[in-house]
Amino acid sequence: MSDIKAIVLAAGKGTRLQTEGTDLPKVMREAMGKPLLSYVLRGIGFIRPENITIVVGYKKEKVMDYFSGYSFAEQTEQLGTGHAVMAARNSLGADSQVLICCGDMPLIKKDTYMDLTKTHLDGGNTCTILTGTSDLSLPYGRVIRDAGGDFLQVVEEKDCDEHQRKITELNSGVYMFSSSALLEALQELKNDNAQGEYYLTDVPAILKGKGAKIGICRRNLGAEIIGVNTAAQLSQVEDILGHQ
Repeated sequence: MSDIKAIVLAAGKGTRLQTEGTDLPKVMREAMGKPLLSYVLRGIGFIRPENITIVVGYKKEKVMDYFSGYSFAEQTEQLGTGHAVMAARNSLGADSQVLICCGDMPLIKKDTYMDLTKTHLDGGNTCTILTGTSDLSLPYGRVIRDAGGDFLQVVEEKDCDEHQRKITELNSGVYMFSSSALLEALQELKNDNAQGEYYLTDVPAILKGKGAKIGICRRNLGAEIIGVNTAAQLSQVEDILGHQ
């Protein structure tokens, strides 16, 4: 895995986490005395630090000073996850395999990241999506499969119809890609949605439309899939970390 690269999405302000006297970037909010991002970087610790690029934005210096051993790319505007990956495209080699993960998901275990990576490499996939089930009520996109069980698309929860909302397989927002295919697909992303943003979730369907092999690494993710967006979620994550 020496040539695996990673992009960690860590540019968000975390508006709903901004409490009185606190204006840190979201990934610098602490759980059990450590920034959320530190747990993510520990989880992908099987990838060499020089191959990891952290996408920064709001108060970028706070992140860059604390995690000085890594490479950084700046997302100057918050225009979606796809746009964040575009900001880091210069860090990708043409022939590399790249893991993309979120800096505000501190509970995903190293074993989970490694299982995704192994599934991707062993399957010879162009893209592999980490999906999972959870007993928690989470507003995540649903993974739509065809009659044969193969990937069709990810539908964001707000766009789901009544049938799709009952699907229990959730998109974690964590992926592996062939970098050359990813770079090509990023150029085709559109922002014709209610938020006017470029969504990374659209990339697997773009690749599938080109005949690429899309794999799925499905696990029972439980609490691992929690992304920290609110003070309540931060407290929940801290409680879980405290019992590990």
